Amino acid sequence: MVVAGKVFKLSESLSLSDIVEHLQNYHSEEEYEEGDYKFTLVTEVVGLVSKENLLQGIYSHDFVIHVFHRGKVSPLPRTVEATFSFAQQKKGTFLTVVEKKRIANFVANKLSEMLFEKVGGVLEARIAPETLKQFHLKNPEDTKITFFDNVDIPNVNKLSLYGPNLVNTSLFDDYAKHGDLWYVVTRSKEFGYVVGITRDASVTIFNLPATEKEKYVEYTTKQVHPLTA
Repeated sequence: MVVAGKVFKLSESLSLSDIVEHLQNYHSEEEYEEGDYKFTLVTEVVGLVSKENLLQGIYSHDFVIHVFHRGKVSPLPRTVEATFSFAQQKKGTFLTVVEKKRIANFVANKLSEMLFEKVGGVLEARIAPETLKQFHLKNPEDTKITFFDNVDIPNVNKLSLYGPNLVNTSLFDDYAKHGDLWYVVTRSKEFGYVVGITRDASVTIFNLPATEKEKYVEYTTKQVHPLTA
């Protein structure tokens, strides 16, 4: 199983109590009408729970898709439920959204609107290329995939290396001279997870059951937050 998500950082540090004040009991409704179809679309924050320096909850959002059935296209309401977690750290306040990148970005912007009344209060938590390289070098024997971008070779946009013997090749050092490390897939010694991390703090754990979202949050809190600028 695969669990994907992304780590963000608040533009200004907020205490968890301030975040609770903004998100607690948040509920909005929007009426949607199309032909003979009428729906009430709900956006809400539910299940807020504080644990030590963490605040976890679920962002629930209704939207409409269109389905083809028997020669007719009809609107159909759907619901996205995304687990999120705020963490108070020395570097600031972090947000982890446990969803694929596109949805995680959407949820981050919506939470930004709730907290700061604007988009831009929640920002991507960037990881510097050199920091990602050092992350790889702490456990090079378990790194299986690397991607490099910002390549200075004409007409070459990206470089990549795959394979179990990646640590034994000089190509990694050669590629690092010509580009910035963008993506690493490695095994965590502490957790035993096979993890893919990008510089924009998108994190995928490839051997974690989809139901174990709290373990995903635990990993990102301990391993990814310290990597960010």
